[in-house]
Amino acid sequence: MVTLNVNGRTVEVDSSPDTPLLWALRDDLKLKGTRYGCGAGMCGACTVHIDGQATFSCQMTVGDAEGSEITTIEGLSADGTHVVQQAWIAEQVPQCGYCQSGQIMRAAALLAHNPQPNRQEIVDEMSANLCRCGTYPRIIRAIERAAQEG
Repeated sequence: MVTLNVNGRTVEVDSSPDTPLLWALRDDLKLKGTRYGCGAGMCGACTVHIDGQATFSCQMTVGDAEGSEITTIEGLSADGTHVVQQAWIAEQVPQCGYCQSGQIMRAAALLAHNPQPNRQEIVDEMSANLCRCGTYPRIIRAIERAAQEG
């Protein structure tokens, strides 16, 4: 058993400490918003916040996550009213939508640490997350909107 702090709750998962956090979130805790994309830390679909930092959950083990504050897309806002989520809707960002939870989590972490990023800072930070539909211009506009409205 490993004890985790997920979305403000203390939970126990019946996983080996070397299990990727992604699988504990999805399989043990049924938090399906965190997506499996590549399993190699190259796409960002599995991005969550670990102590406020955008982190690939496929690359972190539950043992390494123990003692940290973990926030998933489900914990970002219970009712979908986080400024980034609202900007995503306003800018009509999603196309297929698969990468969006990871994109939103990375964008929220960026704005939490840099409330007024310039366009290049947004591009640099968001380059860690891939969108196979190519909605990058809308992603950038949504982050700029969230920064203005935040």
